[in-house]
Amino acid sequence: MNPLSTRPEHFINRELSWLEFNARVLEEAQDETTPLLERAKFLAIFSSNLDEFFMVRVAGLREQAFAAGAPQDINPDGASALGQLSAIESRTRELVAAQYDCLRQAVLPRLQQHGIRVARLEEVRNNEFLDRYFRETVYPIITPMAIDPSHPRPRYHNRALYVAALLRRRKVLGPRHLLAVVQVPQVVPRLVRVPDDEQQVFVFLEDLIASRLPELFGGFDVQTFAPFRITRDSDPMVLDQEADDMLRLIEDRLRARRRADAVRLEIAADADAQLLERIVEQEHLRGGASQNTAGYGEVYPIPGPLDLTCLWQLAGLDVAPVLREPPLVPATPKGLRRQTEDLFATIRRRDILLHHPFDSFLPVVEFARRAAEDPNVLAIKQTLYRTSGDSPIVRSLMEAAESGKHVTALVELQARFDEEANVSWARRMERSGVHVVYGFMDLKTHCKVSLVVRQEGEGVRRYVHLGTGNYNPATARVYTDLGLFTADEDIASDVSALFNLLTGYSQGHTWRKLSVAPDHLLNRTVELIQQQTQLAASGKPARIFAKLNALVDPEVIRVLYQASQAGVPIDLVVRGICCLRPGVPGISDNIRVTSIVDRFLEHSRIFVFGADDEAQVYLSSADWMPRSFYRRVEVMFPLESPALKKRILAQIVPAYLRDNVRARRLLPDGRYERVLPADGESRFRCQEALLGTDSDSQAEVADVSEAATASCLTDREGNGRQIARLGKRKSRQGTRR
Repeated sequence: MNPLSTRPEHFINRELSWLEFNARVLEEAQDETTPLLERAKFLAIFSSNLDEFFMVRVAGLREQAFAAGAPQDINPDGASALGQLSAIESRTRELVAAQYDCLRQAVLPRLQQHGIRVARLEEVRNNEFLDRYFRETVYPIITPMAIDPSHPRPRYHNRALYVAALLRRRKVLGPRHLLAVVQVPQVVPRLVRVPDDEQQVFVFLEDLIASRLPELFGGFDVQTFAPFRITRDSDPMVLDQEADDMLRLIEDRLRARRRADAVRLEIAADADAQLLERIVEQEHLRGGASQNTAGYGEVYPIPGPLDLTCLWQLAGLDVAPVLREPPLVPATPKGLRRQTEDLFATIRRRDILLHHPFDSFLPVVEFARRAAEDPNVLAIKQTLYRTSGDSPIVRSLMEAAESGKHVTALVELQARFDEEANVSWARRMERSGVHVVYGFMDLKTHCKVSLVVRQEGEGVRRYVHLGTGNYNPATARVYTDLGLFTADEDIASDVSALFNLLTGYSQGHTWRKLSVAPDHLLNRTVELIQQQTQLAASGKPARIFAKLNALVDPEVIRVLYQASQAGVPIDLVVRGICCLRPGVPGISDNIRVTSIVDRFLEHSRIFVFGADDEAQVYLSSADWMPRSFYRRVEVMFPLESPALKKRILAQIVPAYLRDNVRARRLLPDGRYERVLPADGESRFRCQEALLGTDSDSQAEVADVSEAATASCLTDREGNGRQIARLGKRKSRQGTRR
């Protein structure tokens, strides 16, 4: 291998790569061909993503940079913690400015043209309604809080919105000058709908509260006010801590999260300097006049309403279809459609592959439900990483336990930002008789596995579901993921051993078909890449395709560079972070990296090693990241059914590689550029194409040909939309409008 491939300049910084992913999310909001309410959603997603980035990644860098004796990460790109923070601040300010330009100059004016108006308070005529709404709904909830020696300041909640004010005493009681705050309640809609005969009119709740500050603080004059919002470090570590009860430890961690250090202050751009300094001093933030730190600041003046995640509220409005994507109508494969069909017999006959959200998630829910109801089922074992608020799968597990079945649930309490929901489900399942275990103290259980043990004749048979995504019916409609039903004995044996490992530390099993982290997933991945390197070096056909969410691991990147230098053609579809630098002469000439950001969040992990008939196909819950290889329990599993392999190789992989509408190509300098149709080439949007794929039969999969994919998406907002189709079969329900 060329030794130059280990140089820092051949690796892209992880954090800056993530910011470029969020920039691609923002591009979807800026794209005029995106339906208008979808543009508003992408603005909300951008804000939500950025919140999590600051709570976790920036918080970690901040500790490395400023905490004495803090452990330092060694970055392959050579960047220091403070250098990364400075670069993050600069790029974040650029992106946030672009986000608000998009909101003010494009999205809000266009919404108003379609009868949806987000108005300033002074522009609204229906003051009688606003007075009544404030008096009857808002006023009983909110608590005006003065801050002085006898009224200590409140601990501002993470990501909560506040209105701060500087007050001057007019009457006898109270200090002459006062800082006061009011938390904007989260239990009522942030966008207040104002009755109007002509339009759907909304005002921001914080504006309504700010207009009532003189009423809330009677006896004081309001000198100035501004909304603000604190983002806190939300990743306190539980690793290496001793605890007899992990559930109690996680509950303690949730309480600690509410008290964690501030890492970012967002405040109205026109906020008074004195008001700003009071908040900066309270939270010990960098970037104010009294807390200035060269090269890095934590105060972000916002030129508009704070926290645009509130734009999700517009998604449910009754509006013209042109303002949103057409409704999703998932298909259900033949053999799984009717409740009267024997689901287990169908799985016994053949492996079944589901591609969500294009294929319905209902069979996965049914798998759990029928296992709970079937008197022949003896045991159910299930991993749960993220679940829905009212999880039908968890309900089935509880019903199965209550009926006397042996039910084990591995609940990952450290699923970031879902800990509280998982704690609640764990308590409820325990009360129902489910044997609940919480995995390992030092490893997250991230694999998605379900095992059903069923009495059949004189013996038992095991049925397995393995997935790339969570057992969550809600996210299964907006994330792309793959799931496999199988009764393969080797896979079932491996899955039984996996649960024994998770529940009892049982080790020593020789894995037959699964590759499991942290045991040997990294070694197996490297081995598969190196096999293709050896084939190419000997002049034989070779190929690598990988679709994943993130590519960070330095060892995997180095062996990919080695494979490229040997002549292996490598296509990587990496949604988010990619630290590999493609197209570097002599290093990565044969590597192409594409990112697709579209209506559905690309979440599936697909790996193909080998060309043509020699290709091996794997699916996984794991990305190529150090945390996946070393700090999580993950699973990679093979697809061996010829029909299912053909579906991946002839339909799904070519669709992602053909996209020239929502795809971006990573350049050697770390920038991304849109993939545009070549002269004479039709537009091809892979998610629309996959929505048009008929999955009636997984035993008959038509090849993707130039002719079959020539019809393309046209007039994206028109009623005459034509959906590109894969294969020769008719798409279910026409264009799935």
